[in-house]
Order: sequence, then structure tokens, then C-alpha cells
Amino acid sequence: MIFFKTTLFLYLSTLVCGKEDDIIVIGEDNWKDLLKGEWMIEFHAPWCPACRTLQPVWEDLGSWSDDLGIKVAKVDVTDAPALSGRFMATALPTIFHAIDGEFRKYKGPRGKDDFITFIEEKKWKEIEPLSSWKAPDSIWMSTVAWFFKMSMFLRGAYIYLTEDMGVPYWAGYCIFAALTVIVGAILGLIIVFFIDLLYPPKTQPKKKAKSDDEKDNEHEDKDDVVAEDLIDEAAEKKEAEETAKRDSEPDSGVEETGSPRSLRKRKSRKD
Repeated sequence: MIFFKTTLFLYLSTLVCGKEDDIIVIGEDNWKDLLKGEWMIEFHAPWCPACRTLQPVWEDLGSWSDDLGIKVAKVDVTDAPALSGRFMATALPTIFHAIDGEFRKYKGPRGKDDFITFIEEKKWKEIEPLSSWKAPDSIWMSTVAWFFKMSMFLRGAYIYLTEDMGVPYWAGYCIFAALTVIVGAILGLIIVFFIDLLYPPKTQPKKKAKSDDEKDNEHEDKDDVVAEDLIDEAAEKKEAEETAKRDSEPDSGVEETGSPRSLRKRKSRKD
């Protein structure tokens, strides 16, 4: 009887362990395994009621993984917050299909038979894959993952300060506000540095030194211009003086003709 109970216990333990082994737990250390082969991935959280409802179905799907030729995985966003940002899993549970680095978000029914049909009939081909900039291995999503990880770190630090260290809540907010300003200034300097490094400012070309001949020619041109200006000023001054002189002479009643000879001719005609 004892032998029978022991054997039954070991058999049930093997079944349970087999179910657990069918589901691959993905974290921040091994998420790049999703870039090779075909996968079905579920993002879940322990506090999510819909996730708890889906768990038995997901475990059944995991038991079919060998028959379907795929791998079934799950991601706990509370243990791997950076992955929730990397995959933009904002609603839980979120399910992805992945094949050779192409990721598609599953939006169909969530029964075991629905998942099996989705894989066997390759219905994933009807879904557009994520764009290159939304791919989890892109630079942009890696940056988002870093920010998610940083936010969780700051949240943990705030809880430690306020609950474990006994720091008042308002003081905790002030500390994090100051740190935010300092970190923002540092990041701004880093961004400016890289911009200057990639796109250096254009420098004005240095003026070529002029030779002695060019300097002499330049001085001569300046002297000619000054001389012409002086001549023009002298001519204008002379013309102004003549105009003033003509205006100051009394009117003799004789019409000017422009020369003394014309005056003599006119007088002789009168005689």
C-alpha cells in the first residue's frame, strides 16, 4: 500500500512537472531566444483576473507544443517590467506569435482549439507583423525597455525611502524632483555632445593672405577712388561758385548770347 501511494505521488508529480516544463518562462536574460523558431508568448501578471482565467488553457496549449512544432512561453511583467515595455504589452493578458524574429499580436479567440487552429492552418500569415521600429530588438524599443526598467527602479527606491527609511512622502517627492532635473541636464549634455560629434558645426574658411602686389594694387585702387572723389567735389564747388556769382551780378537789360562778339554784331546793326 505504501509502495502504491509512493508510486502514485511520483507519477502525479511527474505530470505536474511536465506541465510546468512545457511552458518556458521568459525573462530579461533569455528573451532573445524568442528571435529563433516559432513561439506563442503570453504576457501576464499574478494580480490579473483574466490572466488567471487563461492559465489552464495556456498550460493545455503547452502540452501540445511538441505536436505543433512550436514553443509556448509566458512572461510575468512583474518580474520582467522591461519586457512589457519592449513589447508594449499595455493590456493583460497580451499574446504574441513569433516566427524567426517576426512578431504578430494575436487578437483572436482564446480557446485551446482556437490556438491550435491558428498554428496548424498558419492563420498568422493573415496578420501584419510588427514594423521594424516596433520590433522588440530595435533600438527604439530597447530604449523604451530601459525607461521601463528605470521607472521600476525609481519606484522601488521611493518605496524604500518612504516605508523602510521613514522619509516623509513630500521629502521623497522633492528628492526625486531634484534627481529628475539633474539627470535631465546630464542627458541633455550627452545628446548635444553626440549631435556635435555626428554633425559638427561648419567652420568659416580662413582668408588667404594677400601678396604684396595685391596689397599695392588695392592701395592704388583706393587712391584712384579718392582722387576721383576729390575732382568731383572740386568741380561741384567751382560750379556752385559760378552759379552764385551769376546770381549776384545786376541785370543789365541786355540778353546774354554767350560771347562778346555777338554783342558787337547786334550794336552795329542798330547803327
